Formats: sequence, structure tokens, C-alpha cells
Amino acid sequence: MKITGDQQLIKKMNKTIVLDTIRQQQPLSRADIASVTGLNKATVSSLVSELIESQLVTEIGPGESSGGRKPTLLLFNRSAGYAIGVDIRVSDMLMLLVDLEGTVIQEKILPLVDSSPETVQNQIRKHINLISKKTPSSPYGIVGIGIGVPGLVDEKSRVVSSPNLGWDTVSLQDSLLPGFGNTIHIDNEANAGAIGEKLYGAGCDSANLIYLSIGVGIGSGIIVDGELYRGTSNFSGEVGHMTIAENGPLCRCGNRGCWETVASEKALMDKAAVLWKGSSIPNLEEVILQAKRGDERALSLLDDLGVHLGVGLANLINILNPELIVIGSRLSLAGDMLRDAMLRTVEARSLSYHRKKTNVIFAALGIRSTALGAASMPITSFLADPDVTPVVPSL
Repeated sequence: MKITGDQQLIKKMNKTIVLDTIRQQQPLSRADIASVTGLNKATVSSLVSELIESQLVTEIGPGESSGGRKPTLLLFNRSAGYAIGVDIRVSDMLMLLVDLEGTVIQEKILPLVDSSPETVQNQIRKHINLISKKTPSSPYGIVGIGIGVPGLVDEKSRVVSSPNLGWDTVSLQDSLLPGFGNTIHIDNEANAGAIGEKLYGAGCDSANLIYLSIGVGIGSGIIVDGELYRGTSNFSGEVGHMTIAENGPLCRCGNRGCWETVASEKALMDKAAVLWKGSSIPNLEEVILQAKRGDERALSLLDDLGVHLGVGLANLINILNPELIVIGSRLSLAGDMLRDAMLRTVEARSLSYHRKKTNVIFAALGIRSTALGAASMPITSFLADPDVTPVVPSL
């Protein structure tokens, strides 16, 4: 029995290797796969046949001949199933439907007038059901749901604390399971953003990166050697609460001078409210627009914010020596207006040897980083088992 079990495990591992090879290097022939993986041609041919039968791989016709019969090329079937990614933010939710390669099929921004757990859960249920009804027909349907939450998420996917939402110990996953089965994945929104940029965005070629989610607060997802670093209790990345100014503004965490009190969107809006006193208080988009029109107040605010960002970035560069820092979430909308002051401060305050190979950029995925990273979690889980059976029979 042990031998049979071992053989089944090895076969499953080999099938996963073949599927991953096709996904990453497509289009490929069976001979190409054998050459890349080191598996013998008979094994590859058998495993490819199973993957075609399960509709995860398709044949697309002949490739170039190297002297004999033209090989048949293979593609990963990106439309074999779909996933939903949800980014819960303070005032709204971004919800995406994506195919198995992360291509966005549907996108919705949903306002959150009430951010209580019950209201948010009801919103998620309602709109997942609406999206499901409009999902294209596929062999596997919706393979899972990923949710990014602005707060601490423990190893059991419980939201331990989310001050910006007013949540404390919320079992979001448990409350959603009755409607959507065991395919729900929940993580901190900055961790999800880091995964999104690593898989689909600016971090595709970087093994060591920090993703900064800068909105009402500042959080980070840290990737080391291609893997997400979670810390002892799954709570790594709270860089917004490193002290930048010893006697600075009071933070919601109870400390003073936290980075997010001087370098977040909220910090920017608090200062804007003072400068625009007596008139309508602008939002981030309006401050950016005014800065582009040459408004001195807006330009000064964004310049100051860039400096404060640069101070924290210099600390991260000196401590972690990352290959790449990606700045995402809503503050990335102001990237062009922040870049000069930010990079000037990084240059002045970070150690030269540490910053030499560190690149600081704004998110390639814009405000989609977290939702795409969240959607990737159920996709990764689904593709980890290549022995899946279609829920929709092949015609």
C-alpha cells in the first residue's frame, strides 16, 4: 500500500510540474515539456492527456518543425474557471472577477456607507451572487473567493483587529462559508497587494520586495525569496506604526509620531482640511487636480507628504535592503506629484550601499493590486490539485 501511495503522490507532483511549466512557458510541445522538466516523454504524454481531459490544457495546433513531424503546441486553459477578488476599504469595496491568469473580466466599486461586519458581509454575499450570474460558462465555474481586509488577520483567517473599519475579532470566513462553501481565502490587504504585484504587476521579476499599501493607514506586504513573510503570529508588515517623530501627532494605535500620522492619505486630508478651511474640503483626487493646476497649497501638501514618505522608505531600505519597494493603494494616484520629493529624501537619508540596488516605484496595478492578489489565492489553491474534475461536463 505504501508503494502505491508513493506512486500516486509522485504522479500528482509530476502533473503539477507539467501544468506549471505550461502556464509559465506556453505555448509548449510535449517534447519541450520533457526537455524543460527532465521527465521522460511517455510520462509527459500521459500527464498531458489527463490535463487535456480535465480541460486545464488545450491543444492549439502545430508548431515549428525541427526536421520531423510538426509538434502539437499546448496552452493553459485560462478560461477553465474564474475567481473573485475583494478589496475591503474604509469607504468602499473593489470586487473583481478574473480568469485563471488574473485577467479582469468584471469590476465593481461598491460604496460602504456602513462598515459594520454584518453590512459588509451582506454586501459581499449580494454582489458575489450577482457576479456569479454573469460569469461566462466554464468547466469549473467560480473556483473560489479571496478577500483582502485592512487589519490584522490571524492564521485561522479571523480578522483580529481592523481599527479603520471598527472591527474587533470578526470571523468573516465563518460567516460567509454557508453560502460559498470552503473556497474562501482571507488575508491582510497589504499581503494580498504584495501577492498581486508579485504575480501580475511590478514585482514579477523581483524575489525580494516590499509592497506598501497607503490609504487611510499604511501597511506592508513583505516578500522574501519569492515567498510572503508573515511573522510569528501572521501579523508582519505594520510599518505604518514605526515611529518617525518622537513627539509627533497622536496615532489611532495610542502611540505618537507613527509613520501613518504624517505620510498617509488621512494625514494629507487632515492638513488639507486646515488649509481649505471655510470652503469645501477636497478629497485626494481634487488635491491632485489642484496641484496639476499649480495651486500652491496643494503642491506644498504633496511635497511635504513626499518628504515624510521618503523618511520611512529610507528606514525600510536601511533595515531590509529590498530589491524593490512598490507603493500602492489610493496614494499611488498621486505618484507623479510625490516622486521627486520622496526620492530626494530617500537619497539623503538612506545608506548608499543599501539603496544602490533598491528600486522604488508606484504600483503597476494601481488600486487593483489587493483585489487581484486576493483573487490569486483561491486560484493557487485550485491549481495545486491538478486531479480536479470539471463540474461542467465536456461537450
